[in-house]
Amino acid sequence: METVRDDYLDCFGESEITGKLGSKDIEAGKCSWLAVVALQRVTPKQRALFEQCYGYKDPVKVEAVKELYEQLGLPATYTTYEEESYNLISTQIQQISRGLPHQIFFKFLDTIYRREG
Repeated sequence: METVRDDYLDCFGESEITGKLGSKDIEAGKCSWLAVVALQRVTPKQRALFEQCYGYKDPVKVEAVKELYEQLGLPATYTTYEEESYNLISTQIQQISRGLPHQIFFKFLDTIYRREG
């Protein structure tokens, strides 16, 4: 969950909160969660655009990738992923905490859920 969040925030996080300027994962051509999900959804035309723009420091190309992510609905996909992960972890905490207070585990979980930076 944490790595996915970092990938998401690298692209869509507010620089004032994250402390990051730009989208380093796009510029570096990293195999990020966003890139993998995008490649699972793209049309051939969108894939060609992705391949032409991904992995370059050119701001126009970076913005084209971000726009592609938006077109593919990746922000909504991330929100759904985050909520489903939180619910799954919450259920697991309730099932396997074996005598320890559930609140301890929920406190840890709350430190990472919907973190913005």
